[in-house]
Amino acid sequence: MAIETDRLTKRYGNAVTLDALTLRVPEGEIFGLLGHNGAGKTTTVNILTTLLPPSSGTARIGGHDLGRGAAGVRRSIGYLPENVQFYGNLTLEENLLFFAGLSGVDRPRAAVEAALEAVHFTGFGRQRMETFSKGMRQRAGIAQAILHAPAVLFLDEPTSGLDPQGVAHLREVIIGLNREFGMTIFMSTHLLAEVTRTCTSIGILSSGSLIYQNSVAATLQSFPDQESLEEIYLRIEAGAVP
Repeated sequence: MAIETDRLTKRYGNAVTLDALTLRVPEGEIFGLLGHNGAGKTTTVNILTTLLPPSSGTARIGGHDLGRGAAGVRRSIGYLPENVQFYGNLTLEENLLFFAGLSGVDRPRAAVEAALEAVHFTGFGRQRMETFSKGMRQRAGIAQAILHAPAVLFLDEPTSGLDPQGVAHLREVIIGLNREFGMTIFMSTHLLAEVTRTCTSIGILSSGSLIYQNSVAATLQSFPDQESLEEIYLRIEAGAVP
């Protein structure tokens, strides 16, 4: 398994933002974590990327234990936050070389070239980041996240705020990384229409609890009377699970 969690929980005082999450994501999946605002998606991503400690429960990512092997987890994952940050006065290549150095990447220039090629961004390396659109920054963010060739890539709302062309470009990049490099991709999103075009499996969080997990194909087949994933999502949230 690329990602395994067992009763992973996060509490803030008496408030439970993630409630006993037990989840399995096999290697090679593009997994979409769905849920309304405040459902616990970002909390889940932050815990699995070692940015936030869980209150209880366990997790393994890329074969590394989240509690006892956080350094191993960080080596095996890449992460694109919802709002990626770069130095605007530097070029894309300069930014990536800087982050490659911080990460201790061997042969950083070769790693930067490979990452830019993987996200279909060759030719933009000498352009200053302050000139980039939101969609271009997201692709640059993915390039940064894969400089060390991670086995698992986490994406937090990667298409948020993008225009249709930007969404299409990012979808192409995500599917390409999965197919060409066998990278497992875990993405949180609220854009349900995009999930059927990108993901192979989904999970649905509601008020911090995982209420559904299955492949996209099986999900669509289980609700033949529904015309869209939006309608299926609403029925699952209402408790109508076959």
